[in-house]
Amino acid sequence: MSPLDAVLEEFGDWMAGERGLAAATMLRYTNTARRFLTEQAMAGGVFDPSGVNGADLNAFLLRECARVSAGSAKGRVAELRSLMRFLHLRGLIPVKLGAAVPPVGGWRLAAVPPTMAATDIQRLLDCCPRTDEVGVRDYAILMLLARLGLRSIEVARLRLGDVDWRSGEIVLRGKGRREDRLPLPVDVGEALVAYLSGTRPQVSTRRFFVTGRAPRGPIRPDLVGDVVERACLRAGLPRVGPHRLRHALAGEMLRQGSGLMAISQVLRHQDLATTALYAKVDFTALRAVARPWPGTEAA
Repeated sequence: MSPLDAVLEEFGDWMAGERGLAAATMLRYTNTARRFLTEQAMAGGVFDPSGVNGADLNAFLLRECARVSAGSAKGRVAELRSLMRFLHLRGLIPVKLGAAVPPVGGWRLAAVPPTMAATDIQRLLDCCPRTDEVGVRDYAILMLLARLGLRSIEVARLRLGDVDWRSGEIVLRGKGRREDRLPLPVDVGEALVAYLSGTRPQVSTRRFFVTGRAPRGPIRPDLVGDVVERACLRAGLPRVGPHRLRHALAGEMLRQGSGLMAISQVLRHQDLATTALYAKVDFTALRAVARPWPGTEAA
């Protein structure tokens, strides 16, 4: 094990023991730490982080901001600050550089959430073949995304006992170990039954969705993204991620007359201000209240 690998392993142990981060979060933090330290602390092929300074942090963030979104760049800030805190606590850098990591500009409600037309969502569903095990599974996943706006992690965490068939409800295990209960639409329930009744492999896991290849086991959240991308290719649509279907559901509910409170309950937002972002996608309603541009009234 190289000195860099040893520090990264210790960094992972520190994140797990001191901060209690999830495995996926620790992987993201570790990847950023490896990339930064490889670029800034490997002069002449020798690992020595003691010379890292604020200029190195700024240069790294500028390169990251040029290739990722504002949200991802904000994540890099948190990851770098955590790394700097760890390196100082371990005595690997002499100065507390966490405060030297500059913030990334990005304002809440500044952007319009990307959505999809209802016809495109239906094309994704119609073009999903249901002739084999994987096709039936993928269709059920797409129905959960399109009709209930589930997150990828919620689809992957769904268990067999989370569907209450008698009461027609489904339990969702989302972010922050939170559990929510939603009504189960009939068409979604039929898609889930089709998967359970004849195509789901007989495996020991209690997770609802399992992989289509050996070794059989529960799916990971990233497979949900693969399902959506394959559906886009079949339908001849631009590639999007699972969250786009969540945005599309909110936009369609708004166009159908649902209020922000109802949308917030379906999407399980903890803060209604998060749901307020979707008010900007109802362009028809916005045109009715928009004032004319100055100087155009006469025209």
